[in-house]
Amino acid sequence: MPQKAARKAVAPYGSWKSPVTPDLITAGSVRLGEIRVGGEGLYWLEGRPSEAGRYVIVRMSPDGAISDAIPEGFNVRTAVHEYGGGAYAVHGGTIYFSNWDDQRLYRQAPGAKPEPITPAPAIARGDRYADLEVTPDGRHIVCVRERHHDGREADNELVVIPADGSAGPRVIASGRDFYSSPRVSPDGASIAWTAWDHPNMPWDGTELWSATLNPDATVAFEAQIAGGKDESIIQPEWSPGGLLHFISDSPGWWNLFSWRDGAAVNLLPEKFDAGGASWAFGFSTCCLLEDGSALVRKSEGATGALVTVAPGGGRTGAIDIPYSDISSVQSAGDAVYFIGASPTREPAVVRLDLASGATTVVKQSSSVTVNPDYISAPEPISFPTTGSAIAHAYFYAPKNRDFQGQPGELPPLMVICHGGPTSATSASLSLMTQFWTSRGIAVVDVNYRGSTGYGRAYRNALRENWGRYDTDDCIAAADYLATRGLTDRRRTVIRGGSAGGYTTINALTFHKVFAAGAAYYGIADLSVFLGDTHKFESRYLDSLIGPYPQEKQRYHDRSAINFTDQLSAPMIIFQGLEDKIVPPSQAEIMVKALEEKRIMHAYVPFAGEQHGFRKSENIERALEAELYFYGVALGFAPADSIEPVDIRNMKRASR
Repeated sequence: MPQKAARKAVAPYGSWKSPVTPDLITAGSVRLGEIRVGGEGLYWLEGRPSEAGRYVIVRMSPDGAISDAIPEGFNVRTAVHEYGGGAYAVHGGTIYFSNWDDQRLYRQAPGAKPEPITPAPAIARGDRYADLEVTPDGRHIVCVRERHHDGREADNELVVIPADGSAGPRVIASGRDFYSSPRVSPDGASIAWTAWDHPNMPWDGTELWSATLNPDATVAFEAQIAGGKDESIIQPEWSPGGLLHFISDSPGWWNLFSWRDGAAVNLLPEKFDAGGASWAFGFSTCCLLEDGSALVRKSEGATGALVTVAPGGGRTGAIDIPYSDISSVQSAGDAVYFIGASPTREPAVVRLDLASGATTVVKQSSSVTVNPDYISAPEPISFPTTGSAIAHAYFYAPKNRDFQGQPGELPPLMVICHGGPTSATSASLSLMTQFWTSRGIAVVDVNYRGSTGYGRAYRNALRENWGRYDTDDCIAAADYLATRGLTDRRRTVIRGGSAGGYTTINALTFHKVFAAGAAYYGIADLSVFLGDTHKFESRYLDSLIGPYPQEKQRYHDRSAINFTDQLSAPMIIFQGLEDKIVPPSQAEIMVKALEEKRIMHAYVPFAGEQHGFRKSENIERALEAELYFYGVALGFAPADSIEPVDIRNMKRASR
């Protein structure tokens, strides 16, 4: 006879005991990125919280053996734009990479130790390199250099460097505020790149340039061939046959184009975004095959596919794959490699066999497994919001096979607002989300207006509306779920990091919807942020808020620090003390305001952390501290044994 299901224990939402613990989340977990295919094997990057966030190049040899490709003491990460990306390249078994500590480029030949090939800069870590591309003959490296100076903005240029380090970098393109994606044709005779200027971001407007690349790696006959201030061009790439491809959003969606006979040809004019926001260098969402065809990623909620595109254009089919989140797509003969994730799978390096369509996992991002009975599946939802608009999110109901809520009790709700704000959340499995749902806290992960993946119009809706629409959509998501009777309206909290931290702070200041919130490296004062951040985002607010000082009043009105008299909800703030994007001063001014108003709050700073926490002990502590804080604010006792958090003004805990 079948076994009878065990009776669930009845316990308040939030107090359920869960196997998804903070140490489980970080134990054996790595961040996967930047797949590269070389003649000597397959390569990818692993960011390891257990090694203080160190990034390591990992190699799988042709016989399937996996090993670290660089020795201890090196951290493969670039600080260009602060977000980095494109930190290494491989040619003939030789690896070229940017080292985090000094930001110099290193060359590591097979069997040899890494040796620097760029000079020590005049200012420590002042010369930074990203988006590395080795010429087909292996003689030169083309890349982006960001050169820092005392007292003025950094210079961004394209440079060429002898691969053997026999000479210093030589500038081949300069004068623009930003450069990206230098890509050399298979015959080595041509080069393409993108460029743009303040105040644009790469998802606003970029230009595509091409030039002749001479044998001595000088360039000639540079010409802009596509793009402009209102067209985002990303991911230029040459086909094996020497045809230039790129992704453009000129049709309203990021579509794949080719450049032929002096014109841009849309190869797949369909209404889905084949690309994404270029926050980091070196990412790829499509690949070009030997026969001239292409594979383009398509993600729709919890499902995904690689769409096949004919050489001359037009969909020829689609390879359905069990992954909804697809990135770092690279072709390798009869196979394609990518990083894939889904609602039931954490990210992994995956091999796709083009002949059979079968997928094989090469490397998982996590060595831990969780019983599906503790995993909440995402429900895509769309809901009405302000301005007669529709916004989108993923809803996760509480789930734990051992517990159920008390009779008549509705679960508390956590609203998550992603960073960027020009970014997006996905439906892929996140143990951090399951950390909350398995304890009895519902989660809604919001893709507010401005998020990518819904076309250019939806992305542009946030222009001059940041601080309004993002907050409105988070509130609308909470209201939608409470109205459906799925969550407790009185016990709704909000959390977010970076731009999501700004939304969190604004929601807790300007609205009386949330019972508490957690701001991770969030912005409290936009005017301070204007002069206290890095070059890449220094004019980002021109589009999100408006040009300064013309719109000075708007900056004032959307900065929570100017309206602390409206603060009333408990808040916990987390901050990396080495953050160059949202500096600690932003957290400190908010903490001061909370203390002056005698509002319940906690401040948890982390030494040695930048923008986004990378050390396992800090990731774990932040999760525990946040849970502890919500327990106090919402009135439940977590089942976890947690080191108490220093909470100020606890007498204001009740609402």
